[in-house]
Amino acid sequence: MAKYKEQEKDLIFALDIGTRSIVGVVGRLENERFKVLAMESTEHNNRTMLDGQIDDISGVASLAGQVTQRLASKLGVRLKRVCVAAAGRALRTQRGSFSLELNEKNPITANEISQIEAGAVSMAEEALQDDETGRRQFYLVGYTVVQYRLDNYPLTTLLNHSGQRAEGDIVATFLPGEVVESLYAAMREIGLQVSSITLEPIAAMNAAIPAELRLLNLALVDIGAGTSDIAICRDGSIIGYTMVTQAGDEITETIMRAYLVDFQTAEQMKRSLKTDGTITFVNILGLEESVSAEALFKAIEKPMESLAEAISQQILAINGNAPSALFMAGGGSKLDGLQEKMAACLSMDRKRVALAGGNFSKSVFTDDETLELNNSEYATPLGIAVSAGMGLLNDSYIVYLNGERAKLFRNDALTLGDILLMNGYTYTDLMGRVGKSLSVTVDGKHMRFRGEPTAPAILRINGADAAITTVVHAGDRIDFTPAKSGAPAVKTLADILGADYAGKVLVNNKEATSLQTSLRYGDVVLTLGKSQSSSRPTKAARKAEDPKPEEPPKQPELRKQSEPQKQPEPQLQLPVQQAQPSASPAENTKKKELRFFLNDSPLSLPEKENKEPYYLMDLLEYTKIDFGNLDCPVRMTVNGAPCAFQTVLHDRDSVVICPEESTVK
Repeated sequence: MAKYKEQEKDLIFALDIGTRSIVGVVGRLENERFKVLAMESTEHNNRTMLDGQIDDISGVASLAGQVTQRLASKLGVRLKRVCVAAAGRALRTQRGSFSLELNEKNPITANEISQIEAGAVSMAEEALQDDETGRRQFYLVGYTVVQYRLDNYPLTTLLNHSGQRAEGDIVATFLPGEVVESLYAAMREIGLQVSSITLEPIAAMNAAIPAELRLLNLALVDIGAGTSDIAICRDGSIIGYTMVTQAGDEITETIMRAYLVDFQTAEQMKRSLKTDGTITFVNILGLEESVSAEALFKAIEKPMESLAEAISQQILAINGNAPSALFMAGGGSKLDGLQEKMAACLSMDRKRVALAGGNFSKSVFTDDETLELNNSEYATPLGIAVSAGMGLLNDSYIVYLNGERAKLFRNDALTLGDILLMNGYTYTDLMGRVGKSLSVTVDGKHMRFRGEPTAPAILRINGADAAITTVVHAGDRIDFTPAKSGAPAVKTLADILGADYAGKVLVNNKEATSLQTSLRYGDVVLTLGKSQSSSRPTKAARKAEDPKPEEPPKQPELRKQSEPQKQPEPQLQLPVQQAQPSASPAENTKKKELRFFLNDSPLSLPEKENKEPYYLMDLLEYTKIDFGNLDCPVRMTVNGAPCAFQTVLHDRDSVVICPEESTVK
């Protein structure tokens, strides 16, 4: 048995696990191009993949193992590290927003900007969870900042500005956890370690349209068996990507139904369309039949038109109009007549729609004359290799998180915050939350008790304290202990009135039976007579009554950096909607007034700063009732109907708050 060499650090092994086939590529970077040393491919015997996603992990692993073994035998190398890509079908895009209260005396730091972005990403994930029947784990692929705002004014950057409230809106892209885990599970089953993972549309773009061509407005569509992935570039960068759930299988299934053949036979018939004359086949009844290429083409014309229309609609949705040129990749791109239909749907010159492959030589080459690298079907496998190669110039990009290999979706600069979000952690894990405060009203006075502070997260890289903005390098070891949120504020009547209080107490207009009664947010407490020893409120109550304005709670600092960090750039350029301009300064400062009738007397109050409604309990302080010397219950109505302290008030409501024994005249 031949002795295999170990896989060298610069030797890159890429696997494209597609719906119809698995393609493996091995090579290394030479003179800024990827040199292909060997390539192998094989088709699935069974439908172990559904629309680009793994359905049968063991079946996929078995076939991937065969491709891996053939490559290993050809090169005499024991392959251990592999680069893979996730299908575009599973991508989920969601907007998210987050705000941070600031100390206006201090300029905004990169760390605070990272907190805002991390919070917005977590809000986007929570919005995704709201659409699910049960909680799922999502992995962050990337995000783009749509807009920052400082005290309601839009800004392109927050760094070094000062204000009271900073906000950020982002568009984030996620992959469901099961999609990522199934890829890792299939690779583990055959002894392979995933060294990088990217997205199929991005990989295909990296092979088909090199960076120097991306100043032009170009589109790439990779038509596979189960999905058609789309990526668009302009002004030097990828501006967006998406996918449609129609692809080559729809054409194959149409042939199956039209001619009563199995899937494999329909695939062979589809591939024979380029030949003139007659196509002979055996149907599921065992009968041999023939059909002309012209008749077969006519049978699939409608699903071809549907596919072209679906792809064109997505291109126009992202790009706004037809691109300057369209490249078509993948096995489905070779379908005779599809390029013409794409040109017609996009109202483009037919000459500007072409098969991908002509530009592969700018990024890949080979000395093996048997390999035809300009084949449009190789866009994704070559793209995975090229994408990995650009990030593996000196070493494999492996990062360890709490002793395990971290899941990474890029190979360029990543911050500590990026990696934590990519591996399923949330804003709460990074920053924690201050315990929920308790707000009550006692004898007409508002009291607020703060919850427990958060225990900050512990972040270390290679044993040294780090911040979420710290850039992580290949081989780094991250130790992360999530932040622990603070406990909510808890108070009883005894805490506020004193353990020796002997008078009656009403909580929300009902008599309390014990001083150990726990208070809830918004409760209204009325004391009906006090004992001599309880004439003064407790220390906790006096502190809660402190009229001094509350400073915004300080956000927990993970770690202070010894040198300033650069603001992290957006990871992916996604299509976003144009942000709406904010209101003018005059509109922002003009406050709306609400008018009520309290005990038949008009009362005007300004709109609350936080835009919350007024509640009946908010009007207690505007009555002439001496809550310290009440000896009977209080009658409360809104528009003549009995109500509670938490009843929401509306403009022009008529409110009555008076002792039961009195009447409003």
